[in-house]
Amino acid sequence: MNKSLCIVAVAGCMLFCWAPLSAQDGVSESAQDGASEAESVTASSTQPAEESPSAAAPEPFNLLTAKRMTGDWFGLRTDLEDIGFTFSPRLYTNYQGNFSGGENTAGAHEIPGRFDYNFELDLNKMVKLPGATFFFRLRQQWENSIVDDVGSDSEPYPTFGDNFYGDPNCIIVHKWHYRQRLFDDRLEIRLGKIDATDYIDTNEYANSSFTQFSNTFLENAPNVPGERGLGAVMTIWPTDWLYFVAMAVDPDNVDTKTGFDTAFHGPAHFVASWELGFLPAELVKDAGILPGHYRVGWWMRPGESEIFKDTLDGMLASESRWNDVGFYFNMDQVLWKENDKPDDTQGLAGFMRYSYAHGDVNRYSHFWSLGLVYQGLIPTRDNDLLALGFAQAVTSSQYRDAIDALADCESVYEMYYEIEVTPWFKIAPDIQVITNPGGRSDARDAFVGGLRVNVIF
Repeated sequence: MNKSLCIVAVAGCMLFCWAPLSAQDGVSESAQDGASEAESVTASSTQPAEESPSAAAPEPFNLLTAKRMTGDWFGLRTDLEDIGFTFSPRLYTNYQGNFSGGENTAGAHEIPGRFDYNFELDLNKMVKLPGATFFFRLRQQWENSIVDDVGSDSEPYPTFGDNFYGDPNCIIVHKWHYRQRLFDDRLEIRLGKIDATDYIDTNEYANSSFTQFSNTFLENAPNVPGERGLGAVMTIWPTDWLYFVAMAVDPDNVDTKTGFDTAFHGPAHFVASWELGFLPAELVKDAGILPGHYRVGWWMRPGESEIFKDTLDGMLASESRWNDVGFYFNMDQVLWKENDKPDDTQGLAGFMRYSYAHGDVNRYSHFWSLGLVYQGLIPTRDNDLLALGFAQAVTSSQYRDAIDALADCESVYEMYYEIEVTPWFKIAPDIQVITNPGGRSDARDAFVGGLRVNVIF
């Protein structure tokens, strides 16, 4: 099928869904808690977004209480935001080391980093186009992670410089999209270079290896497609307590190219995903139910995938499967709050994931993770976080029988404590134990640790 026809079909499906939404009103005014400033335009699609409040009178700059290290630029930043231009640079870096086990411990430590330059254009303020924004991000990265020293399929810490061909001066357009909200924010459409993990299989407490758990197994399920490329996302909120996401993304994109060459030429390999989300606290708002999100999703990857089969060194013909599919369940839930103040998020929360993919073409047929996060455990440290997480990827029996008899589950245990030094500066030491790195029973269990630093400029 031609890729242009695929995009036309997606757009047509979106237009078909607009009509029944025109009668909806009464959008919730509550915004998602905890969405980072740098991701404000790409926040989780679990609730309609609130309109920006009127600007308050400026306060004197205080480095210890400011939300951004560079402050208001003597009023210039506020002036730019008033006309619709927001610039939010952010630095992520960490020390990471493999202290025991794995593939190698000699010199097995790195200090990689990443600089994101986030830009957002509010087209309502600029050209009177209601509900419209344009977001793009430039990214610069350096050094690599310790994943090769550990030998794991999970990345203990995000891979940085490997994506930039060893050039620390390389800056790429990481992602961009045009966003349009319609019908009192009941419908949202995004078109551009889409990161699938921003919209499906998201989680309030385990969805970013840069700001939450560092290990990628506690960021997203490894057997759920997480492509980044040209695509489209449609999100519908028929009510405050229910939403639906439909997405199509080109998986053939190359970071150093625009993506138009693969999206509009050659075979149609768009990965399609759908998610249905439920927010119990929004269904019965006066019943004292604590906030939580419950998601079920499914996906389809078109094209041909080779089936795991022992061909006896080529004596037997290989086999393949077309149109791989899978599904997942994902939830997060506040379990206990320290007080009843609506804006105070101190307390205990939990999360859980499960995902399934066909074991004849996917190394890991089952995956599950769970964990707990406590905000404000230490008195006077109200914004600090203590988190414990566990994740396990289960090797399919067909892969083990046909490809590698030593294949096994890879499991991850992680604990971190994030310290808010100032609102714009956070550090988080963490430790991890990875058993059967690489999903092999003969691998040495690894003990790794690190120190993460986040700075909002």
